[in-house]
Amino acid sequence: MPLTVMTRAWPLLLGMGVLMLGAGLQGTLLGIRATAEAFPTMVTGIVMACYYVGYLLGTIATPRLIRNVGHVRVFAAFAAVAAAANLVQAGFVRPVPWAAMRLVTGLCFAGIYVVAESWLNGLATRTNRSRLLAAYMIVLYVGLGAAQFLLILSNTGTSAPFMLASGLICVAVVPTLLSAQIDPEVLVPRAVPIRDLYRLSPLGVGAVVVAGVISSIIFSIGPVYARLAGQDTTAIATFMAVNIFAGVATQYPVGVLADRFDRRAVIAGVCALATAAAVAIVVFPEVPRPIFLTLSAIFSGLTLTIYSLGISHVNDRLEPAQMVAASGALLLLDGAGAIVGPLLVTSLMSSNGAAAYFATLAALSGVLTLHCLWRRSRRAPVPTAQKGPFIRTQPQPCASVTEPPWMEPPK
Repeated sequence: MPLTVMTRAWPLLLGMGVLMLGAGLQGTLLGIRATAEAFPTMVTGIVMACYYVGYLLGTIATPRLIRNVGHVRVFAAFAAVAAAANLVQAGFVRPVPWAAMRLVTGLCFAGIYVVAESWLNGLATRTNRSRLLAAYMIVLYVGLGAAQFLLILSNTGTSAPFMLASGLICVAVVPTLLSAQIDPEVLVPRAVPIRDLYRLSPLGVGAVVVAGVISSIIFSIGPVYARLAGQDTTAIATFMAVNIFAGVATQYPVGVLADRFDRRAVIAGVCALATAAAVAIVVFPEVPRPIFLTLSAIFSGLTLTIYSLGISHVNDRLEPAQMVAASGALLLLDGAGAIVGPLLVTSLMSSNGAAAYFATLAALSGVLTLHCLWRRSRRAPVPTAQKGPFIRTQPQPCASVTEPPWMEPPK
């Protein structure tokens, strides 16, 4: 990648890395603290789901804000509000204030991700876009994974970790504000009807929705499950970090398979293996810790590629001019699924205990496996010459305002 591009991009990448430390700490902390404060499991699910409601609102509102005041001001404003929301959660440890602040936080992080991806798209060219994307992915997921171990440094029963997360979010603004950048041009694509997408690719649309449900469960309710299963703070941090890093490690090899073979076969294979891993955890709950983490990593690593597989399959059936417009509809579908995920799994955990966590995940991936096999029997595969490249993304509703989203940052 040309040095000038990295020189211009590094302040934003550094800021996003620090931001993910704060975001990752906050997300896991809330699940642990809600359980410690004896919030009913279903109430915790509602609190966590509010984040995704805010996320959808943020993806809709941010492009207009960027057009009016520019990338830098929007980034700084959303970071400041997100930091303040974190402090409110530290002072008012009750479900209603937490739910309200989760919604605000979701809106703010959606705005920040839109700003970051739009900004980087403005810097990138066709020759360096993939490498800049890779750098962006590495920064986000290293920050998110490392954030899990910040929990060990402070007492989760106090306000200290909330203050640490708030401070990190504030510091993330500094590199961006001190860099000399020219805001890139903002172009907002038109929407495309969801019914048209479903008509073109029922499997792709279904995979995107299920990806939203599963990923929101992993990122939001994973800490709640681990606490209810009797894990301490260090074990929870390890559990979440393993799942996050597994999701990064699988993107490239699954992408290679998806580009060489029928994407529907790859989706079915990924979901079948993930289902087997989740079922093994449910059937053998007392397996040794290393085996449990391995099975959990297999499930998360595989299912966190479903969004990428889904949008790649949809794009195979679109004309190039339709892809930008389709991205917004796919993100809304993924976001809608993300709202449902925490509510679904916590309602089942309330009546069936922590074991319902992996049982629900196994059911979701299993249903998608069967749907995949059924769709293969109904329609011929996309010809190899017509297939586009695999789009490596990560599950989390986000939207670029200039091009289709590169990835969905972690929930």
